[in-house]
Order: sequence, then structure tokens, then C-alpha cells
Amino acid sequence: MSVEVRLVSTEEMSPAELAALRGLCDEAFRERDAPRDTRELSFTDEDWENACGGVHAVAFEGEVPVAHASTVERQLHVDGVPFLCGYVEAVATRPDRQRRGLGTAVMGALGQHIHAAFPLGALDTSRHHFYERLGWERWLGPTFVRVGDGIVATSEEDGYVMILRTPTTPALDLAAPISCEWRPGDVW
Repeated sequence: MSVEVRLVSTEEMSPAELAALRGLCDEAFRERDAPRDTRELSFTDEDWENACGGVHAVAFEGEVPVAHASTVERQLHVDGVPFLCGYVEAVATRPDRQRRGLGTAVMGALGQHIHAAFPLGALDTSRHHFYERLGWERWLGPTFVRVGDGIVATSEEDGYVMILRTPTTPALDLAAPISCEWRPGDVW
């Protein structure tokens, strides 16, 4: 069956469409080692909330969503300088459709959106190779979260943040400190 990738904003989707995407993410993020009926979700309500409010890239087989990634607007600070950022969330492919290029397809569409709409793209992952082949770079400097009037180190995230340069990205020192605003759930 042919696959079509569509970009759609959260606001354009019906509750049923959003529920289908949430279900896809739940299934994709289940623990793979445990027996199916005892698997625990590693994708939380806060993860889903953080994935909404922006643009979703969805791969469809017919009308069935089989892969998803979204980008939301965030402000990152690099060495204290603020940057509007397209931040990637909820990259997921149905387990029975993995290793068929669907994740690459949704990330390709999302990458084009980030290039057109933001001076910088960012995400947090342990799957560096997948994103590096799509043009993403590892952030080498320390990571922080902005809380109130200060910043707090997020050293457990050091080495996991990646960025995507766009045509409007200024020169960046990848070893400089980078920070995000606090939010519920995973701050990065």
C-alpha cells in the first residue's frame, strides 16, 4: 500500500484524529522486551501534551496513521542568546511498520517545515545515528533548564540534545551552554 505524508496543525485535527495519533505513540513507545499484555507505557500524558500545539507530520497508509512526529515552538538560549526553535516531539512508528523508512519520511517532512519556519530545530534523543543521517548535529555543551530567574543543570541530558541548522541559523558554538524553558514532564 502506498504511503502519504501530510503536515497538519494540532488545531486542524479532530479529537478522533488526535486520539489515533496518541494511540500510535502509545504503541510505538511500549517496552519491547516484555510480553505484550504486561508492557508498560513509556509515553506519558505529559509527553503527548508537549507534542501538541504545533505541526504534526503523519504518514498514512490509506487513512490509517502509521508514523508520526511533531514540532512545537520553543525558545532555547545558546550561551544566553534566545533562539526561536522548532522542537521535535513524539517521533513514533507503529511497531509492525518499523524499518520501512516511515520515520525517515515524517522526519524529512518535518525537517522541511523547520527549515521554512524556524532559525533552528532541536530535539532530545539517544538515537543519534538516525538523526545524524538526516542532517542533525549533537549539541556538545552543557544543558540547562530555565526556572524562574535562574537556570538548573540538566546534566543527564548532556550529549542527547541535537540541533538542525536552517538557512537562517547564525553561527553557533556547539560547545556553548544551551537551555530550554521549564515545562511539565520531560523538560527536554
